Amino acid sequence: MSTTGNPLAQPPKRRISPAIVVVVILVLALAGGVGVQYYRGHSKVEVTPTGRPEPAVITGPGTSGKGVTVGKAGAKVNIDLYLDFRCPHCADFEKESGATIDKLVADGTATLTYWPLQFVNPSASPRLANAFAAAAANGKALGFADQLYGDFSKSWTDDQLIELGKQLGVGDAKYQQALQDKTYAGWLESVGKAADDRGVTGTPTVYLNGKQLPADQLTAEGLQKAVDAIAS
Repeated sequence: MSTTGNPLAQPPKRRISPAIVVVVILVLALAGGVGVQYYRGHSKVEVTPTGRPEPAVITGPGTSGKGVTVGKAGAKVNIDLYLDFRCPHCADFEKESGATIDKLVADGTATLTYWPLQFVNPSASPRLANAFAAAAANGKALGFADQLYGDFSKSWTDDQLIELGKQLGVGDAKYQQALQDKTYAGWLESVGKAADDRGVTGTPTVYLNGKQLPADQLTAEGLQKAVDAIAS
């Protein structure tokens, strides 16, 4: 007898186990995560020109308890910037206010002192802070920092950092050796201690001529107004 048209006589449909569905989803998620990680660690390094000259390094890395200061000596304002190169809030601050800070430094209104901290990511933060110091020692502090935050999604492996150094004109053997030997580890510890002594508890933290900028003013507009009030 034909079963066509008789729903009660149709062959039973196979049900897919919920456990199988969960496994498939997990496998796909894992594959996607591996792909993202691979891209972050292997994506091409491309320096984005800003059109602004690299400011002079007034105080380079290596002086115990002192940050890296760039700009023109004699500026009325000094901006102390406490940052971590793996801090997403620092990346947001750079995106929001970086161009304003760069302009203030370029036109001689302010000097900028970088205080690279290393607590957000116990592995990556020290490595990137050390690389920044190596670049700053070669006169590329601001350009290097801009590029690290400009492509924050990168893992910034040693190979990527070496390529970045080359594109900035500092990728020589001395720079590469500083990455390998963690040359500035001791200096970075002293910077962290100085930050602790000042009461810095998070990043980004900004001081203008020794006075902390309130968190609600950590914007391009808030920073510019605070600088104008001092410089005028």
